Amino acid sequence: MISYVKGTVAYIGNDCIVVDNNGIGYNIQVSSSTASAVVMEKEVQIYTYMNVKENELSLFGFLTKEELNMFNLLISVNGVGPKSAVAMLGALSPSQLALAIATEDIKALSVGQGIGKKIAQRIALELKDKVGADTITTGIEFVQKVDVATGERAEALSALMALGFTKNEAENAIKAVFVNGMATEEIISKALKVVK
Repeated sequence: MISYVKGTVAYIGNDCIVVDNNGIGYNIQVSSSTASAVVMEKEVQIYTYMNVKENELSLFGFLTKEELNMFNLLISVNGVGPKSAVAMLGALSPSQLALAIATEDIKALSVGQGIGKKIAQRIALELKDKVGADTITTGIEFVQKVDVATGERAEALSALMALGFTKNEAENAIKAVFVNGMATEEIISKALKVVK
């Protein structure tokens, strides 16, 4: 089992990188966000998951342990393969995914390749109790909704509910502070002062 690979970035593709470690090039499948974060010929440490199939060994890589932990949670759900999990992590950060799971945001969870509504619902159902409050940041980082029309109020509502407030408490706090043009972070910050 390879826990991580540390070396120099020798190649960057859309969904993979090659890390040179003492003359051995490790081809590692990564999310689009990881591929865009690494720099050619710079040293990098990538946490890895080895996927073993009958005729193939694949390495999937992550810049942080949080990404690897979320990946392991996602692939524990029946119907979610490593490539789908990596695609989800390319679209949303681990804390955004945790918030989407906690609030059962099916649209946000459907961003991965091969993740339809039924599998997204299964992810929310099976993982809701496994994503703890420590996985979800305190409202500073929140789910970027796939459907932008839901707006800042809906994002703030999701964030407040993920922090343990009831839907009614969160809605009342948002109504008390909301003014058109407010950013989501501002709504959350002001609503927290009202609701506490």
